[in-house]
Formats: sequence, C-alpha cells, structure tokens
Amino acid sequence: MRLLSQTLCLCLALVLCQADHHAGHTHNGKPDGHKDHEHGKHEHENHEYDGHSKIGPDRCKGLEMDAALVNEDGVPYFFKGDHLFKGFHGKAELSNATFAEMDDQHHLGHVDAAFLMHYQDNPTEHDHLFFFLDTKVFSYYKHKLEVGYPKDISAVFPGIPDHLTAAVVCPKPDCDEDSVIFFKGHTIYHYNVKTKKVDEKEFKSMPNCTSAFRYAEHYYCFHGHQFSKFDPKTGDVNGRYPKEAKDYFMKCSRFAGNTTDHDEREKCSRVHLDAITSDGAGYIHAFRGHYLMEHDAAKDNKTWEVSVIDKHFKELHSNPGAVFSYKDHLYMIKYNKVYSYTATDPHTLQKGYPKSLKKELGLEGRISAAFVCQDDIVHVLKDEVIYDIDLKVSPHVQLRQVPFTSLRNVDAAMCGPKGVTVFQGNNFYHYESLNVMLMSKLIPQPHVIATDLFGCDH
Repeated sequence: MRLLSQTLCLCLALVLCQADHHAGHTHNGKPDGHKDHEHGKHEHENHEYDGHSKIGPDRCKGLEMDAALVNEDGVPYFFKGDHLFKGFHGKAELSNATFAEMDDQHHLGHVDAAFLMHYQDNPTEHDHLFFFLDTKVFSYYKHKLEVGYPKDISAVFPGIPDHLTAAVVCPKPDCDEDSVIFFKGHTIYHYNVKTKKVDEKEFKSMPNCTSAFRYAEHYYCFHGHQFSKFDPKTGDVNGRYPKEAKDYFMKCSRFAGNTTDHDEREKCSRVHLDAITSDGAGYIHAFRGHYLMEHDAAKDNKTWEVSVIDKHFKELHSNPGAVFSYKDHLYMIKYNKVYSYTATDPHTLQKGYPKSLKKELGLEGRISAAFVCQDDIVHVLKDEVIYDIDLKVSPHVQLRQVPFTSLRNVDAAMCGPKGVTVFQGNNFYHYESLNVMLMSKLIPQPHVIATDLFGCDH
C-alpha cells in the first residue's frame, strides 16, 4: 500500500511538471485580426500579471521597442526583449513561439533590427523576413528558417556592420533604387538590393533610431518610446515630432501621459476602428477603444469631433464590435448584447435594451461588421459570411447567407449614398453597391484611414 501511494505521488508530480512546462509555451497574444477586450489585469513595472505569473512587457506603459516590421500579411510585429507583439493591440507572446530557431541557435535576448524584403524583382528573397542579432542574420520564408541560416551579416549584406540598431526597406521611388536602410547610431547605410552597393550617410536632423519601419507608405523612426516620421532619402523630419508611440501605434484602454492632443491622437492613430456607421442624415459615427469620432458628411470639410464614448453612450462604455443605423436609432453590438440608442444627442438607451444578440438578430459569436443600405435589411458580417436580416418584422427574420471572402479580418463597414465602405486594419475600401461588393473578386484601391478619412498629415 505504501508503494502504491508513493507511485501515485510520483505520477502526480510528473503530470504537474509537464503541465507547467506546456503552460510556459502557450501563446499569450490574441490571434491577428481579433478585437481587443479589457483585460483587467494587475500591472507592475512594465509587465502584466495574471495573478500568478509574469506574462510579458506591457506596451501601454511606453516601451522602447528593439525592432519592428510589417509581415507578408500586412501585420505589424514589434519586438521587445524576448517577446513579440503582433498588431496594434493584444498581449505580448514569447518570440520563440513564432521564430523558434533564433532562440535555439542564438540564445535570443533581443532582436537588433528586422524587415520584410518585399521586392518582386528579387525573387530569391521576396517576402522573406530578415532578423539581425549581434553579428548574425536570420532569413525566414513562410515562417520557416531558410536553409544555411543564420549567416554572418557581412556574407548576406556586404558592407553592412554588425550590431545594428534598426533597418527598414525603401522601394523606388521613395529611394532612388530598391534599397534597405540600415541604422547604426548616427550612421545610415543605404543598401542597393540589386547591385549590393552601399552609400553611407548621416541623418543629422533625425534622432538615433532604436527601431524603424515602413507603414502605409510612410517611414517611422522609433527612438525610445517616441517616434518621428522621416524622409528616407534625406532623413528630414517635418511636422510636430516627436510623438508618443503608444498614442498612435498601440491600442491602450488608458493613457498615462498628456504629451499629445487627444483629438489628433485618436484621428491619426494607426490602430483599426472598432465600428463605424452613417445615419440617414449623413452623420458618421466612428468608434475606437474608449473614443468616439463624429463627422457631418453633409458639410464639405473634414472636421471630426472627438469625445469619449462614456459621454454619449454610458451603458456601452467602450469597444463596440459593430454598429448600424436604422430608423433614427443606433444599434450597437458588444460581445453577445445589442444596445439601441436614439440617433440624436442626447443619445438615450431604449427601453428593454440591451438585449441578447441571439434574441435580437438570431446570431451568436463575434460580429465583424453590420450596416443598413436604405432598406429594412441589416447586413451582418460574421466569419466571412454576410447574413441578411429583415428588420421590419418582429421577431427579425434571416433572409439569406452570402459568403464574403475577398477581404479577410474586416473590422467595420458602413453604407452610404455612394455605396459600401469596408474597413480593414489601417485601410478602407469602397464598393459602388452591396451587389458589387459581393460579386467582385478584385479588391478595390486601398485608402488610408488616418489621412484619407480623418485628414491627418501622416
């Protein structure tokens, strides 16, 4: 009996040890394209805690990132120490969960620099991710380490020094030739991808970059927890810089500093919109995190008013998943509930709301977008399927289901007099009508939300 007891204890210990080992290798970040939820965790010394163990650095504290890039799917990656942030929101995960070989072969402490080689004329390296660690460079293709890597930096990029501080790609015509810009202190190296020629420069007007990347055809130098937009040819910084990186490139529920104007920060943020709608009078309501941005489309200007959601929709509080307008009311979907408010200010929550999403629209799960196009049908996008739901009958009736797969990871959508506008990440796309949107196999020309919708200069 004593032997049996000892054996059971030993087995239990082994199971607990194995479970603890696997827990240390799970992904702590959310999947790309999923919307943020308030975590409610305890925070201390730039790290988040789940009550038991350290999860990773907290980017909303204002971190100095070691490296940044945009991957082949357009998702920004930010590296800090041995952790990786995917996208503009969500928790950190260990870098070796995605790029194991850098840790196995180089005892990953932090990434010095990184970029995506995105040049069609260079097929052997097109869409490869390059990471620089001390004297070595790693090349990944489709998240697999290329044969023969890691290699010495000088063997792959002759004339480029070791121990870099940042790197960013620069295609024509942004640079004279398809190039990579490498940073080491005050010295800048323009590397010609085709000829492998190196031009050494000094960007005197720009601070030393701790990381850099190209996003939405603009170039950003991150220095500490701030950033500046710069000209890749001259290094000139024009405009009101530096600015707080966490205010524009992160989605945080709370902001610790007052170093930037809230109106500009919210309009010019690179973080995706949570929801957007245009009512019958042409008034646009856009939601991001705790903030609401409103614009009267009937007026021929780009003036947007910015305020906190709590001020107008106190029961909703923040982070709606989708919003649509119907008969002088705004319907807001958050998690598994639907809220109905009067469209005019002051917005009043209607009697009997919030209601369950299942009861109101006959659906369950995460809703990506919802919109009404001058009829009594709300078009709800869920899991790459658009559900048409008749609102003029009660209970509401589902009319049809139509697949919509040309744009993935949609964040929001709205319908207006000129058609349907779909929002995905930092961009929006316009379709002449719902039928064109459903039938089209081509993706329309992308427009940048910050510049083309909100009128920002970056």
